[in-house]
Amino acid sequence: MRLAAASPLRVEPLERLDPLQHKWTELGERTGNLFATWDWHVTWWEHMGGGRPLLGATLLNKAGALVGLLPAYIARRVGPARLVRLVGNGQGDRLGPICLPADREQVAATLRVVLRSPPWREALLLAEQLPADEGWATLLDGRTIVREGSPLLEIGTRDWDEFLAGRSSSLRKQVRYQERRLSREHQLRYRLVERYDELPGALDALFALHGARWGQAATPAFRRAQAFHRAFAARALGRGWLRLWLLELDGRVAAAWYGFRFGGADWHYQSGRDPRWDRLSVGAVLLVHTIRDCVESGQARYLFLRGAESYKRRFATADPGLETLAVGSGGLGKAALVALDGVQRLPPGGRRRLARVLSR
Repeated sequence: MRLAAASPLRVEPLERLDPLQHKWTELGERTGNLFATWDWHVTWWEHMGGGRPLLGATLLNKAGALVGLLPAYIARRVGPARLVRLVGNGQGDRLGPICLPADREQVAATLRVVLRSPPWREALLLAEQLPADEGWATLLDGRTIVREGSPLLEIGTRDWDEFLAGRSSSLRKQVRYQERRLSREHQLRYRLVERYDELPGALDALFALHGARWGQAATPAFRRAQAFHRAFAARALGRGWLRLWLLELDGRVAAAWYGFRFGGADWHYQSGRDPRWDRLSVGAVLLVHTIRDCVESGQARYLFLRGAESYKRRFATADPGLETLAVGSGGLGKAALVALDGVQRLPPGGRRRLARVLSR
């Protein structure tokens, strides 16, 4: 890819994911972001890519070391215009250009040139669920069209009693009471899935409980992506990242929690519970158990990921948020950017129509 001489990094097209496995794995793990890893992207691409053409970029320094990545693909063509989206969208909660914080400005400076150059010219890049505190909207000259919550809990101790002492008295009482009541009335067991032979049945339970809890309102992207999550959960188990917890009452699964341990944090990705046990707050009890396990294992943070629901805010200490950016280049790309501007002001029906277009 030929760029202006002022570009601080050399750029090569990202045409296949496999050849970058080793370099990408090293860079992704150094970022501390699960959704920046090669494993996440290659699994998504195999199951969700749909044979679309990649349109990404790898950024290298003078020594040939991998400094940054923009994993993207052509989602749609409308005449000569292209809608470009990030690999991992719909499933990943912290996407965007991949690089270390110290390299962010030079990566962004290079990407600004890339996005004005062929083959990106006349394209609209829709970059979804970027960590808002990384500042990509400014760095890429993009426009923020959607903002979402993404609470997190900074921990700072390995002692559970000390951790609870920092919460409100009402929350402390509730946490202790709910688990005691459950244990008093039933045989309570927490089970962490640690073997491959346990995984299929545990994931069956997770998907069934997620659907039972939410019904038709269940997260459509999660429901449609079962094959992807089964494949990634197996890969994550092999890498030592998977945290799949089951809460059993009297020998039967009543709640499930699906997440990961990566980069000094536990990542709360998805959960489900049997509504027949709602009176005993099985979902809340399992959530607290995963937080306690995170605290006592010495993790620095617990990430609640996308969505600022009240049950997350009860524990969270901060919410840096996520944002979706639109970055247009060329005449057609900028026209598409103008068309997307103001999406937050669309009525619900308009937002649903836009979501249907983007999901094709």
